[in-house]
Amino acid sequence: METKQLGATELHVTELCLGSMTWGSQNTEDEGHAQIDRALDRGLNFMDTAEMYPVHPVLAETVGRTEEIIGNWFAKTGKRNDWILATKIAGPNGGFTRSGAPISSSEVVSAVNASLKRLQTDHIDLYQLHWPNRGSFAFRQNWDYDPTHQNRAETIAHMQDTLGELKRQVDAGKIRYIGLSNESAWGMATWVRVADEMGLPRMATIQNEYSLLYRFFDTDAAEASHNEQIPLLAWSPLATGMLTGKYRGGAIPDGSRATLAEGLGGRMSSRAHEAVEAYAAVADKHGLNLTQMAIAWCMTRPFMGSTIIGASSVGQLDVCIDAGDVTLSDEVMADIAQAHMAHPMPY
Repeated sequence: METKQLGATELHVTELCLGSMTWGSQNTEDEGHAQIDRALDRGLNFMDTAEMYPVHPVLAETVGRTEEIIGNWFAKTGKRNDWILATKIAGPNGGFTRSGAPISSSEVVSAVNASLKRLQTDHIDLYQLHWPNRGSFAFRQNWDYDPTHQNRAETIAHMQDTLGELKRQVDAGKIRYIGLSNESAWGMATWVRVADEMGLPRMATIQNEYSLLYRFFDTDAAEASHNEQIPLLAWSPLATGMLTGKYRGGAIPDGSRATLAEGLGGRMSSRAHEAVEAYAAVADKHGLNLTQMAIAWCMTRPFMGSTIIGASSVGQLDVCIDAGDVTLSDEVMADIAQAHMAHPMPY
């Protein structure tokens, strides 16, 4: 598995990143540990989690459990240094996570210390803000997104306050770099401007949804990503499983995410199914596995820092990791582009 420098950081991460949000809900601790073992054996060195995980559903009694599972693996194996570790602080949509408190300097202190304890480590390599306090168009909120309620002065003050504490955490050695998640192009640029004006740490990455079915990052965000050196960490490159093909023909396999999240959070529409069929036809035409084609395509994007893969079994994980060995020809890329033009925003 090839590694590359992550934006302007000194981190060199694999092109695929191990996601963890099902560990503690859909997966047991032993199953989570088996996935970490396999990913490490297959050459991955980058793992992502969050204080609010696991999800589907998010419950008061399971918040933080995924970090605990990872921490127990570190304690059991002594292999903390084999991984570049990313986690996130939840914001006001965090539900039971710190009672849904918005991100602030004081919340950063408590959240970082709690994550370090659960993860059984003395530092976090990449600490991300899970979503903006002011709101986000992520998670299907784009259809009625209205930013006119935002107060610019309050947002800037929040950024100054939060960045100030993040710098103190960096200076204390508790975190190395900071990043964004579910953010906009304006948000990226503004976080950087505030940091530069105050001599505070710059946001190093952005973790947003991105896949063949969800390409909001391709325009304004891509421009901000390039000019501010903030690479994308793509979550849900398989569109919550739709691009595996397992939901084709209306199928809902037992134990799949669609049995836990009805309609896959608004993604499972007739237009999305049509788009999946178009991409499946491209894969079939070129003798490719649809899952691997979708992941390999994400890896070709010029703004990609790393593509986050998640699985509920080691077998599924192997299929995803094998995408790292798939090269997409010019003909495949051209056919994908045609499918995208025919199905530009399926959800």
